[in-house]
Amino acid sequence: MKKFVNDPKQYVPEMLKGLALANPDTLKYVPEYNLIMRADAPNDDKVSIIQGSGSGHEPAHVMVVGKGMLDGACPGDVFAAPPMDYVYETTKLLNSPKGVLLLVNNYTGDRMAFDMAQEMSLADGVNVRTLFIDDDVAVQDSTYTVGRRGVAGNFFVIKAIGAAAEEGADLDELVRIGEKVNSVTRTMGLALTACIPPAKGGPLFELGDDEIEIGVGIHGEPGRRRAKIAPSDELVDILLEPVVADLPFASGDRVALMVNGLGGTPISELYIAYGHAHEALAAKGIEVVRSYVGEYCTSLDMAGASVTLVKLDDEIERLLDAPAEIGYRVF
Repeated sequence: MKKFVNDPKQYVPEMLKGLALANPDTLKYVPEYNLIMRADAPNDDKVSIIQGSGSGHEPAHVMVVGKGMLDGACPGDVFAAPPMDYVYETTKLLNSPKGVLLLVNNYTGDRMAFDMAQEMSLADGVNVRTLFIDDDVAVQDSTYTVGRRGVAGNFFVIKAIGAAAEEGADLDELVRIGEKVNSVTRTMGLALTACIPPAKGGPLFELGDDEIEIGVGIHGEPGRRRAKIAPSDELVDILLEPVVADLPFASGDRVALMVNGLGGTPISELYIAYGHAHEALAAKGIEVVRSYVGEYCTSLDMAGASVTLVKLDDEIERLLDAPAEIGYRVF
């Protein structure tokens, strides 16, 4: 393993400390709870939006804390749900008179932590709701999850809810919007290589030099099947076809298209994948009107990609177009 790592047990705290030190005007770090929060939060005039999940998926979620996005994120260790008390204390710290909305990717550990934190927060008088995100079409009759997983499509839920929260929407309205966006968002990914968690020091699974894992989760969970490597266009078709068929998306639909890198794929390859996906959708009469190419929800250093489609209407499109400021500087 060759990584910029000191003590693997301190991987997440050291990463969060660095993120906060680089952005002192916009972000605040609370090390007791692995919490990255907006420097100006909580705001009495808006619902506070919190996401958790495990670390290792950056820039999700600690790097999308900012105006029009998240108010705070309290990750657990790499690929591990945050402890319940992290979520509970974060909810109290970011409590607003307008309430708190917890966004949860649909994994067993995350559900348990956030459900318990919500119950305790409600007992303290906090007006808090929870919204589960489950955009991954790869899961079929799974025995190792609690249904479909929340993967890169969570970005669209965060963006829409964050925009509406900045406009002053109340908690019930934000839950409605989040459920609506989640209901029209579908994702599927594949791995070209496994990832290497710092604490493990080796790959989470083994792939042959000519093998890929189709439908892989963002923690290295098993996919739908293992197959031989193929040209990019064929790989994109493998991802796009079940995504399109699932909702289903149909001729005349307007969509947002995301090609998301899983951590170890060059941006040039993601644009090759995007080009074919865009043209394949056009051939089906599906119009791509919003494009997203890059790393949004990764799996450490895994080479691979996922494809996400969101069916747009006027409301969702307006919220995706609304201004947003993530808390860390890119340029």
